[in-house]
Amino acid sequence: MFQGLRTTVYPVGDLNRAKAWYSAVLGQKPYFDEPFYVGFNVAGYELGLDPNAPVAGQCGPIPLWGVPDAHAAYARLLSLGAHEHEAVRDVGEGILVATVQDPFGNLLGIIQNPHFKLPAAE
Repeated sequence: MFQGLRTTVYPVGDLNRAKAWYSAVLGQKPYFDEPFYVGFNVAGYELGLDPNAPVAGQCGPIPLWGVPDAHAAYARLLSLGAHEHEAVRDVGEGILVATVQDPFGNLLGIIQNPHFKLPAAE
């Protein structure tokens, strides 16, 4: 039985460049840093970088990372070198989503969802 999202792993060709870029995006250094994998703790969820994964591209699922302000986050990602994919849009009930392409070819989604609440720990 699924317990919810835990980790999203992005394939990257240049691990050092990707580590520096995601460190700037997240405002933190990775908690796990090895030549075969780099992991960041993002509010209890993992954003991983894998230099040995298949080549990045625009296929497959697109994880949406929660942000408090989608417009500001989208602008910041673009200012850090991401490329426009889908601008911020309202998908209903005040939920805003957008996607960018990171410098390594991966789609990175953001979501501002005023209704999202983490379940109480059991």
